[in-house]
Amino acid sequence: MSTSENLPQLNICIIGLGLIGGSWVKALREKGMQGCVTGFDRNLDSMQQAVELGIIDRYASTAREAVKGVDLVILSVPILAIKDILLEIKPNLSSDTILTDVGSVKGNVVEAMREVFGGDKANFILGHPIAGSEKNGIKASDSSLYENHTVILTPLENTDAKALATVRSLWEFAGARVEQMEVKHHDEVLAATSHLPHLLAYSLVDTLAHSHENKEIFNYAAGGFRDFTRIAASSPKMWHDIFTANKSAVLDALDLFNHDLALLREAIDSSDSNAMMGIFTRAKVARDHFSKILARRAYVEPMKDQKINFIANPGGSLSGSFRVPGDKSISHRSIMLGSLAEGTTEVTGFLEGEDSLATLQAFRDMGVVIEGPHRGRVTIHGVGLHGLKAPSNTLYLGNSGTSMRLLSGLLAGQDFDVELTGDDSLSGRPMNRVANPLREMGAKIETAEQGRPPLFIKGGAPLTGINYKLPMASAQVKSCVLLAGLYAKGETVVTEPAPTRDHTERMLKGFGYPVKVDGSTVTIKSGGKLTSTTIDVPADISSAAFFMVAASIAPNSDITLEHVGLNPTRVGVINILKLMGANIDVLNKREVGGEPVADIRIQSAQLKGINIPEDQVPLAIDEFPAIFIAATCATGTTVLTGAEELRVKESDRIQVMIDGLQVLGVDAKGTDDGAIIQGLGPQGTMGGGEVISHGDHRIAMSFAIASLRAGESIKILDCANVATSFPGFIELAQNCGIKVQLES
Repeated sequence: MSTSENLPQLNICIIGLGLIGGSWVKALREKGMQGCVTGFDRNLDSMQQAVELGIIDRYASTAREAVKGVDLVILSVPILAIKDILLEIKPNLSSDTILTDVGSVKGNVVEAMREVFGGDKANFILGHPIAGSEKNGIKASDSSLYENHTVILTPLENTDAKALATVRSLWEFAGARVEQMEVKHHDEVLAATSHLPHLLAYSLVDTLAHSHENKEIFNYAAGGFRDFTRIAASSPKMWHDIFTANKSAVLDALDLFNHDLALLREAIDSSDSNAMMGIFTRAKVARDHFSKILARRAYVEPMKDQKINFIANPGGSLSGSFRVPGDKSISHRSIMLGSLAEGTTEVTGFLEGEDSLATLQAFRDMGVVIEGPHRGRVTIHGVGLHGLKAPSNTLYLGNSGTSMRLLSGLLAGQDFDVELTGDDSLSGRPMNRVANPLREMGAKIETAEQGRPPLFIKGGAPLTGINYKLPMASAQVKSCVLLAGLYAKGETVVTEPAPTRDHTERMLKGFGYPVKVDGSTVTIKSGGKLTSTTIDVPADISSAAFFMVAASIAPNSDITLEHVGLNPTRVGVINILKLMGANIDVLNKREVGGEPVADIRIQSAQLKGINIPEDQVPLAIDEFPAIFIAATCATGTTVLTGAEELRVKESDRIQVMIDGLQVLGVDAKGTDDGAIIQGLGPQGTMGGGEVISHGDHRIAMSFAIASLRAGESIKILDCANVATSFPGFIELAQNCGIKVQLES
């Protein structure tokens, strides 16, 4: 944020004396801006009031006269009046005079500029403050109007950098957050987020106003009606101009809304409860997320306060073809590397779960402009490897261990200090596994007792590459060190004792950064750059695993999971289930964005207990809670060894699963590095009861699918964090035949 000490001295002309322009100038004057302010408005009273209020020093009789000898002209007039104003003032504009506007449609302003000046005017800075008030006119001017509000600037290809910097700094002096966007994209975004709501508000009030029941409607209108329709009290002339100027984008947004509204109408008409709840649930979650963005808070803040339980009723079978949510690991990394890339990265299939959103919010807090997510689509305007800015507050990462561990590597190489925190679950997990190798590289990191969060990372510490041998197989630790290696002098070499997921290495290559992989050793050098790309996130094999096991253990099941990521470091669950006798076919193999994907068909099968090969353990480390359920339904004994890492996940997954299985009457016991489970055989069933997930989403979902082979209902406690990796799990499970629901 700019400070008053370097506020430039400017002679300013403001054309159109109302709330928007008046508030901007008033804020600048209160911050100590020096220079003469001239005003012009068609309304003489407005000009006289502006002088009396001290917003302007003088006023002129014409716009042409007003712009003589000024450094900056602010056009605060209706959109459709821009061209006429430009024609009027053009003769008296100095070649050095900066022009800027405050209109909510930019394409129309560009057209007017080109018609008047014969092309793009380099020192015309197109701007749009996202702020307003129910009150209008110069008397409503408020110096605090723009504090913590967004202003969007839409520079063109030949926009003068110095003029752009001047306008940006003036908005920052007024307390605004300034972002940049392309003109066409701005008009599309504002059509959906601002123009369409105003259109709907005007239309709704008009419809109800000429209804025969209008008296009752307005007499008994509750707060929701008043809140929504408040925006219909704004200037009709202004909105007439906006809808006229941005007609194409507004109509596109209206068409999309009408389409989705028709679907909702159909759902209500047919009493389709699932469809209605799907729409309402998605809308509520989205609104909560938007609220966090507007308040500059992390997406996941309320998660720790939610108490959600599942009730899983016995029996059922699975059928159908469907796609589970996008891969969480790839979603995380797409945000991270896209933010550090040069240029704009487009992501599709992004997992809109709390964990991934926590990463997204963290980079927003560090100054990266990220659009979306919208139906899995995210646009990231990268800032380069050295373009991150210090966040104004602690980075809150909710329940996401991936976010904290990988970010610690990236942030160790930045020039600013930062603190990383999380919810109660994350705050209990060990972080010295990443902190220690980073310290070896020269990073200054402090932790709480026993190496647990919060993490305090001191900026500006020079990093040096190391040759690091992982004490245990961990993709997160490997990735953390490699990401720190982007900023470390010399080479950073990581050697792992067993294969782990290699999404980081693959994605670095996808962004054009050289990475050398030689067997179990990965080498990276600093000094390169990341170049923007497109990423299509495949369906998450960890999410698919629950349905692979479910279809295997439930009689008469036949499902196809679409577009599943089959990274060779992640396919352990398929390999293990096949060794147990699962009926799994991998179909339509292909490669998308450097990651192998395929469709997977699973049919019911009679599973058998096995000694799980230790070389498969790292390839299925996150899927073992589901595999434990498969082992329970198998014939014979299943033995797991070499899985120490499971004891330091969101929970001690071995112990929590064993405790839950024992509640359900299963003969199961934990060992130091695994478990021994006696299968119930093809006809055996588990009992019912109450199990505790300890806030671990994979535990909760595993016991949900266990109900397919239970004789009684299973109540699963503490399930709020299922949203961290699998939003919409309940709905999808119900649709394919699993009898699980939220406890009412």
